Amino acid sequence: MKKFIYFGGLLIIPLVIILIIHTQMVKTANQTPPANIPYLIVLGAKVNGEEMSLSLLYRAKTALSYLEDNPNTVVIVTGGKGKGENITEAEALSRFFIENHINENRILVEDRSTSTYENLKFTKELYEIDEAVIVSNDFHLYRATTFANKVGIIGYPLAAETPKVVKATLFIREYAAVIKMKVFGS
Repeated sequence: MKKFIYFGGLLIIPLVIILIIHTQMVKTANQTPPANIPYLIVLGAKVNGEEMSLSLLYRAKTALSYLEDNPNTVVIVTGGKGKGENITEAEALSRFFIENHINENRILVEDRSTSTYENLKFTKELYEIDEAVIVSNDFHLYRATTFANKVGIIGYPLAAETPKVVKATLFIREYAAVIKMKVFGS
């Protein structure tokens, strides 16, 4: 009986941790950012050749809606070039916004980053911003806004939908990434 209780406890602890993380992720994703924040940061995601992945496209469309409603907000597109990418993630985003009639003067670029933490750290170093709307997929915003605060940016989350085809995989990976962030700080 003691072994059953012991092993049951070992199973319950990880489930409780995941439940707490999931609750924080959902709570963050359900927030609505204030209007007229001076900057909006779109976090990079996979580009296939020169075409945005569905995750990145959803981020871009969500950001575009905010930019159209807030004409004085400047967008900062982020993301370097990874494996299988012919252009940087920032370039793919920049092209999208220009094609959708966002004036080039409203677009700033951070194109060296290879992670969420670097997206925000390099953006802070380049543009010395204090607050921004942070756009990413819903599963990712808790960690993203935590990193924003860590580098000195007050981050207001703006959730883009996560593509259904990858939702389960991305949520599982994010639980692990949040645990890593909590344990190691990045």
